[in-house]
Amino acid sequence: MEARSESVVIIPMYNEKENASAIIDAVIALPRRFDVLVVDDNSPDGTAAIVRSKMEQYPGRVDLLERKGKLGLGTAYIAGFRRALDNGYSYIFEMDADFSHNPQDLLKLHEACASGQMDVAVGSRYLTGVNVVNWPMGRVLMSYFASKYVRAITGLKVADTTAGFCCYRREVLETMELDKIRFKGYAFQIEMKFTASKCGFKVGEVPIVFVNRVLGTSKMSSGIFSEAFFGVIKLKVSSWSRKYPRATAPEKR
Repeated sequence: MEARSESVVIIPMYNEKENASAIIDAVIALPRRFDVLVVDDNSPDGTAAIVRSKMEQYPGRVDLLERKGKLGLGTAYIAGFRRALDNGYSYIFEMDADFSHNPQDLLKLHEACASGQMDVAVGSRYLTGVNVVNWPMGRVLMSYFASKYVRAITGLKVADTTAGFCCYRREVLETMELDKIRFKGYAFQIEMKFTASKCGFKVGEVPIVFVNRVLGTSKMSSGIFSEAFFGVIKLKVSSWSRKYPRATAPEKR
């Protein structure tokens, strides 16, 4: 069995049997080594069985964290972050299972962090305009102006505040008190970027093209947008009295 790499891609899955095998193959095939950690929330469609077959195909490259129910995107990532930190990874990525994020872009996100330019590299749909393919116009506008709203409330200097395609240096996740991250849906992504920034880390963006899923079913809901809208205000207000831990190596910020 090969030793683990320095990088792991966390991919939450729920009923992703149409995409699970292909997305794992695509990550493993990249010219730089990235391991894969799938967090499966007891998918009834057999997603976990597909991932287990990939664990046999790629020994030491694929890991599976199974949970007992659908507990939310935020908690899936937090569980994945903890597993990744325990396993010693230096660069920890978030990525969707449905190919809306191009696995090739993992190389750009890694380079942004490994070069020291950023502590958190965000795959941004809105850094250079609106780079979204095959989304309904209403959803594009909602997402775009949601990020504008978040920036206005929080002061974050990030064009795509709700992006779910990111690379974190391990020091960021070790510092930012993961047990205090509260949100589960869209607002989780905002809270992670906001908290990392408050801890003194450099949160930057790398332009990507986001493509709407072709296979499987979207997990988005109106409740997720509602959490984000009201959660941002709560996040900002609570920050006034919270003392954030600071990055220990100023030269890395």
